[in-house]
Amino acid sequence: MAVNEQDVELIVKQILNQISGSGAAPAPSAGKTASSGIPSTAHVAMLTELEKFEVKEYPMPEVGDDDILVKVEGCGVCGTDAHEFKRDPFGLIPVALGHEGTGEIVKMGKNVKKDSAGKDLHIGDKVVTCMIFKDDPDITMYDLNKQNIGGADVYGLLPDDEIHLNGWFSDYILVRGGSTVFNVSDLDLDSRILIEPCAVLVHAVERAKTTGILRFNSRVVVQGCGPIGLICIAVLRTMGIENITAVDGNQARLDFAMRLGASHTVSFKDFQGIEALSGAVAASFDGHMADFAFQCTGNPMAHANIYKFIRNGGGLCELGFFINGGDATINPHFDLCSKEITLVGSWVYTLRDYATTFDFLKRAKGIGLPLSELITHRYPLEQINEALKTNLAMTGLKIAIVNK
Repeated sequence: MAVNEQDVELIVKQILNQISGSGAAPAPSAGKTASSGIPSTAHVAMLTELEKFEVKEYPMPEVGDDDILVKVEGCGVCGTDAHEFKRDPFGLIPVALGHEGTGEIVKMGKNVKKDSAGKDLHIGDKVVTCMIFKDDPDITMYDLNKQNIGGADVYGLLPDDEIHLNGWFSDYILVRGGSTVFNVSDLDLDSRILIEPCAVLVHAVERAKTTGILRFNSRVVVQGCGPIGLICIAVLRTMGIENITAVDGNQARLDFAMRLGASHTVSFKDFQGIEALSGAVAASFDGHMADFAFQCTGNPMAHANIYKFIRNGGGLCELGFFINGGDATINPHFDLCSKEITLVGSWVYTLRDYATTFDFLKRAKGIGLPLSELITHRYPLEQINEALKTNLAMTGLKIAIVNK
């Protein structure tokens, strides 16, 4: 179609008007949320007493020059949330829980330009948070291998304050300056909800690799097939490890372990006594004991038993005790010394592990592991009490709060 001189003149005027600001502002790009659409109040699921969340409404806080306001899309329910819901072991009530969350940036302070990995941040980007750092010279924003980040604060386990938007069980969260934040716009919602628990396992496997025992051809046993153990199997599988035996007492979870990369399963319900159980594990490895084991339950007896699954000179990573689960009884001579077991503990993660997790999730999806099916139950925010009860009843795997 021909364009005459009048058309050209009109187009040029429109462009000049937009540049000078005298014309109408361009519409927000697809996927962006204009700050003018932000409501004046936010809803927060506040744990006000044991086993009772109340969805409270609070004024939307001011966004400071270093802050980010995020519209929450979803948040996984962690075992830590369940413990706080049931027993308040950290003494935080009243508290806004939820630390496995993700959402969309709807407003940013003028000083916010990049995320913690140096990636640009814009309105509309999808983000997750990791930790809020204190004045600790051994933990800097991206000097990532000095120590884990267990000494830092985390959204979802902060004491309540005048802001209130401190946890991801909400429809908005205010990410304060000094926090870590990562742009994960290239991941789907299910993957983003799973980032935090997956980082726990990426860290555990990295800890295991420091022993020099975990290799491509290692025989590996994973004990406990809740979300943590199942993700452990997936991480191992994406690394190319194929000889993995899963141990649990729930057949549905053992079946899912096979789909996530386990080559064999053993139900402890089928065997009486540790000798019979360890014999079944050996049988799954053609008569050999495991080269390496991951203990993913919070059960002290399970920890005591797992040494029996490991060969002389083998390795063990214990990651099941994110809170005090009680004492385990082992025999130092038979379990450790005479077998020369190399034992490492794992708790939380480093920032490096958090960033590595993004690539793990892409790799898992690329090889067809059904990680998103870990999320078996999705609840709206107003049903958060039911979500926590479902988690405690262990009737599903990963429970999530998902906002419409």
